Amino acid sequence: MTRDHAPVHRRVDLGPAEALRLLGSVSLGRVVFTRHALPTVRPVNHVLDNGDIVIRTHEGTALTSHAEEASGPGVVVAYEADVIDPDTHLGWSVVVTGYARLVTDPAELARIRAMLRPWAPADGLDQAVRIHPELVAGVRLTDLTGRGGTVTALG
Repeated sequence: MTRDHAPVHRRVDLGPAEALRLLGSVSLGRVVFTRHALPTVRPVNHVLDNGDIVIRTHEGTALTSHAEEASGPGVVVAYEADVIDPDTHLGWSVVVTGYARLVTDPAELARIRAMLRPWAPADGLDQAVRIHPELVAGVRLTDLTGRGGTVTALG
């Protein structure tokens, strides 16, 4: 099979600091965790807090239960956020793998509730989970000149 056109995009790997900066520039992502021994993905909103990703969740959800039961550093999860233009295919994507723990300190939980409002109206989002990044990987999709085009405007 031959290609009629040369690729017009290139992929640039990001360092952890730049990847986390981009992740912090958006409020919506996806958390990946295990439920009944299978990977499960949920869209959530987040905030970066002292280098950790913090999300709000309901009491009794699979992620909340796993994070609450976890010993040691927490339960392993992945978190992904991106901004990719559907027309130009320019943008970025960040994936974080780390440990999630339920926030139990009442003062910290109150602070998180004040700074992280749910992205969709929902009752009962009284819990918070803090994800401490261990592995951070990010890519920027640019054109061949290295310009991100709409990437700059998007993140």
